[in-house]
Parts: sequence; structure tokens; C-alpha cells
Amino acid sequence: MSQNRTSHARSFELHPSSDRQQRRTGHALHGPRTTLSARQAAIESARCLYCYDAPCTRVCPSEIDVASFIRNIHDGNVDGAATGILKQNIFGGSCARVCPTEILCEDACVRNHDVEGRPVRIALLQRYATDNMSFVDHPFARAQPTGRTIAVVGAGPAGLSCAHRLAMLGHDVVVFEAQPKAGGLNEYGIAKYKLTDGFAQREVEFLLGIGGIEIRYGQKLGENLHLKDLHARYDAVFLGIGLGASRRLGLTGEDAPGLLAAVDYIAALRQTDDLAALPVPRRAIVIGAGNTAVDMAVQVGRLGAELVTLVYRRGFDAMSATRHEQEIAKANLVRMVTWAQPREVLIDGAGRVRGLKLEKTALQDGQLVGTGETFEIAADAVFKAIGQSMAEASLADPLATLLKRSGDKIEVDNHFRTALPGIYAGGDCVAPGQDLTVQAVQHGKLAALAIHADLLMNMEVA
Repeated sequence: MSQNRTSHARSFELHPSSDRQQRRTGHALHGPRTTLSARQAAIESARCLYCYDAPCTRVCPSEIDVASFIRNIHDGNVDGAATGILKQNIFGGSCARVCPTEILCEDACVRNHDVEGRPVRIALLQRYATDNMSFVDHPFARAQPTGRTIAVVGAGPAGLSCAHRLAMLGHDVVVFEAQPKAGGLNEYGIAKYKLTDGFAQREVEFLLGIGGIEIRYGQKLGENLHLKDLHARYDAVFLGIGLGASRRLGLTGEDAPGLLAAVDYIAALRQTDDLAALPVPRRAIVIGAGNTAVDMAVQVGRLGAELVTLVYRRGFDAMSATRHEQEIAKANLVRMVTWAQPREVLIDGAGRVRGLKLEKTALQDGQLVGTGETFEIAADAVFKAIGQSMAEASLADPLATLLKRSGDKIEVDNHFRTALPGIYAGGDCVAPGQDLTVQAVQHGKLAALAIHADLLMNMEVA
């Protein structure tokens, strides 16, 4: 089914009703970032010093010219601000909501380090620009057709970012997606309170408005889609397949009813039209230390769980969840138990999860060790958020086995080329960078530029 249709940016003019409800109840201060009014945006943009060689821009993974877009907001040019953002990061709207700006651009902001000690609220200004832009036509035009068609596997942030940039450069793109909807983690893996009211799909529709991109759903690499066929049929292939398998705890009782992967629960929550049909435990344990673990803990608490406990084998300083996310968890009454290693999933007489047995841990000569002291936490459900790994079936065909890998990541060079000519990869499935949406977007964009350059060079040689 072709997706080549114009989608006006007015679809981004949203102030979700759920956000308004959170403001009334006070939860917005400790949950998803709130929106700015035009007056608030004018005041906040005036705080920016528009630094030369701005440190906020230098640390932005997608290389957004932060000072420039904020100056555009200050000058009343919202469309100009949005264009500057989206030219570098076509997922600028969702990144304004989920990117850990507190450890990136806002941490680097010079206002954060002067006597004022409060950074310019860059994320909120970025959201203001992308929410309030109002283009008559799509802001990006396609270059002259090149006659080349590229296959992209995975319609997540990396794959769609790559597809959009390739379309801008004049190529045709066919995206193969296993799920029934595009968006990847934005659609299936981000807590529902962060990306509300179908925002992820509206962002995809806007992206597809450039034209030249076709999405084919229900196409799963390693099952009804094979790398050798794509390599033979298309001028280049980009793999943005993410990490689709949840890691195992390696504990007895791990397969008992009541123990779930956090990402699976979040995906079910994001796709349900009837929250009442979603099972919510009275007492829940979340195992993990990243932003997904916090998302899961906060989300299940907001759904009505009476007691939510997040457990981690090390201390707060070692958690990969940012301080901001940790504060969200605490503000939502998540109990956080650190220096505790899961040892056994406890099962009741009916074979269901009834809790978790843990061992207290400590650092000894720089190594994490168990102390021998154990304790139990009662729960009706345990959610594991201990990271994702490569779904082995996706790279099972003979050609895919020739890809060089490091653990569960595909090895690529500085231009996202794999060991196989004509095959590129980016996003969570490759080694470089952090597992962030903004990083995946950047990978896709840079891979598209590399594909374009390589194709042009091959055309010149021919």
C-alpha cells in the first residue's frame, strides 16, 4: 500500500486532553513535559544568549542548531524554527517529549552553569515549535528522481529517518515493517503518558507526506522477508531492525504467569482501546535501572497498582535512567530498592508469580558481589526491563550470517556500512552510540547520506 500522500503539518497543532488533565491534577510537574503558551515561549526564548558555537548544539545527537531555532521563536517565526529542527531531526516532535535533554542540551546550556543555575527550557521550546507550525505544504521537497530504490527494514525512528532523507535526495524507498503500524518504539515502546493521543502516528503521517516512501506491513525479516532477496532486488538495503527480544533473567520460575517483559506490557497498553480490559496488578515489581524500567513502574502505578517497587542490583548513581526520570518515579510513589539482585521468582500453589526473592549486594574491590543476605518482596506481577537483544531469527538467512557482529549488535563503519557491500544498518541494532530515539534518528539520517554518496559514486563509475 503506497503511503505517498501529502500530510499537512497542521496535524501537529495538538495540546492533548490528557496533558490538560495532568495539569489540573498537578501530575504534569512530574510526568510528561508540559506545553508552553505563546507568551511563555516568548519569555523563555528571550533567556537564550544565542551563543556562538553553542554548547547545546554541540551535544545534540541530531545536530539541531538550537540557538538558531530559539532565535526564530523569539522573532515570531515558528515555522522557521520548526523547519530548522525537522531538517536535522524529522522526529523533532517526539524527541521534544522523550529525549533526555537534562543530560544533553539543557545540561550544556550556559544558563545552567551561571549564577542563575537554570537552563533554557530547550525541550519545551522545541515542542512549542513543532506543535504550532502551520505549513501550507510539506516543508521539504524531493530532489529530482534518481531512478534508484532502497529497501529499509524496520519502520522505527532509524528506518523512517533514513527513508525520509533518502526520499528528500530523490530516491524511492520501500519500508518493510513487521508490525501493523509504523513508528517502532515511539508507537509500541514509549510509556503512553509521554506520547499521548496518537501523536506517534501523526508524526509518521507528516514524515510520509514528502512522498516517495511506501510501507509494507507484516513483513518480518527471517520469516517472510529475507536479506538475500532484498540485496538482489534493491539498489541498497538499510537495516533498522532494533533489538526485538527481551533478555532473560536466567531464574527459575521465569516463565510463570505473572512475569512479563516490560516492553510487551507497554506495547499492549499503547494499542488497547479499552484500558479496563488491561490487567493491572495490585502489587508490582519492576526489575531494571533504565528509562524503560521507570516508564513501566510509573505507568503501572498510574493505571491503579497500589504498590510498585523498582529493584536494581546497584546504587542510584549507576542507574542508566536519568536523574529526571528517577525523580518522576519518586514523585509517582514508586518504591526504589537498590543493591538488590533477583535470585528466585516465587510461585504460589496455582503456579503464578507471588513475589521475588532477592539478595543484597555490595561492591568489593570494585566488583559487585552478593552478601548472602536475602529478603522477599510480595507481588502479583513482575516486569523485567533489563534490556533487549537481537532476535536471532531476523538474521538467520545465509547472507545475514555474513554480517559481522559484536554480541547482539551489528558492526558498522563510521558511515553505517556493514561488512556486506550495499547493506547498511543503524539504530539500536548497531554498536555505536546510545540507545536513544534521537540517536536512532541520527543514525538513519547519516546512513541515508552515505547510501546516497555511494550510489552516486557507483553511477559515476558506471
